[in-house]
Amino acid sequence: MRILLVGAGGVGTAIARIAGRRRFADLIVADYDLARAQHAAGDRFIAVRLDARDETATAALLAEHRCHVLLNATDPRFVMPLFRAALSAGVHYLDMAMSLSRPDPDHPYRRPGVKLGDEQFAADAAWQRGGRLALVGMGVEPGLSDVFARYAADTLFTEIDEIGVRDGANLTVDGYDFAPTFSIWTTIEECLNPPVIWERETGWHTTEPFSEPEEFAFPAGIGRVECVNVEHEEVLLMPRWIDARRVTFKYGLGAEFIAVLTTLHKLGLDGTDPVRVGDARVSPRDVVAACLPDPATLGGRMRGMTCAGTWVTGTGTDGSPREVYLHHVVDNAWSMAEYGSQAVVWQTAVNPVVALELSDSGAWAGAGVLGPEALPAEPFLELLTDYGSPWACEERTPKLP
Repeated sequence: MRILLVGAGGVGTAIARIAGRRRFADLIVADYDLARAQHAAGDRFIAVRLDARDETATAALLAEHRCHVLLNATDPRFVMPLFRAALSAGVHYLDMAMSLSRPDPDHPYRRPGVKLGDEQFAADAAWQRGGRLALVGMGVEPGLSDVFARYAADTLFTEIDEIGVRDGANLTVDGYDFAPTFSIWTTIEECLNPPVIWERETGWHTTEPFSEPEEFAFPAGIGRVECVNVEHEEVLLMPRWIDARRVTFKYGLGAEFIAVLTTLHKLGLDGTDPVRVGDARVSPRDVVAACLPDPATLGGRMRGMTCAGTWVTGTGTDGSPREVYLHHVVDNAWSMAEYGSQAVVWQTAVNPVVALELSDSGAWAGAGVLGPEALPAEPFLELLTDYGSPWACEERTPKLP
């Protein structure tokens, strides 16, 4: 399978390292910074320069290299131009974050405006007519978390009360008081937008950022972490294919991280519209990102583990109440020693590679704009384990009504 990988940052580089060990994958690694693309491509793959905003150039590159699929490893600003370029070129498409949301102008904390992924799902008919698959939200969260939900619905439950994606870690970064382990641009976007909640009776509704704090017990020694509501794609994806009374996403951010994000918002430093500084015009959020260390370079200073997972409650296959936490844990020491990539970016990167290998074998197939939960879960989870990265299902004691 010939894959145009667009984006050679931390996740893109980890994708190239993982794919380099799999026989099915032939990558063309593209980035705005050619040196960065060359570093990610190494000796095995081809590196090219590409502006992800240029749909014509992207479509031409797909044709020139006779690619079968475009794998988008850029931040969400570039989803739509790459998505449209793949459609126009007649190739499959896969991303790890979906088209951006826009809050309701009148009631941002009551109802959604333009939801995550709305622009992509609007093109579903065009993708179906072309007989091509746009697999959206296929990272770790969203992505593996959605696969877990599909697996729970298919094999563990007859009725689901709540699906709650819960993400937590005990990672530290030596030498920094504040150093996000993932793209700060994306982190600001998802954490400061109104979080979305799904309920069967009312559909999607929004709430205020960092609402409904709860302590969640994470495995592998991470322990109890306070988690809060955050805008995330799973809440927009899962209800389309899985019947559940409620769907939520909560992130274990910590009080200090929340305080920093709140301050950035108060100062207007989360803004994306350029402001004039002397003779230049710059985006405040881009300035914040430039002032912080590149997450891809932090692996050698990081300690601890990260856990992504899906908590599900409802009625088990035996008719009794059931509660489980399906999860995937990555130890930073392991991912650095094995792949030279820090845990958070490696955990994100492995899942699209697994998905593409399933597509190459025919185990995953389809047409149109689909989320991971639209496809069978068991082949994915079996292959993920084959990659040396096992998952687990923890049985928990259901809460009494």
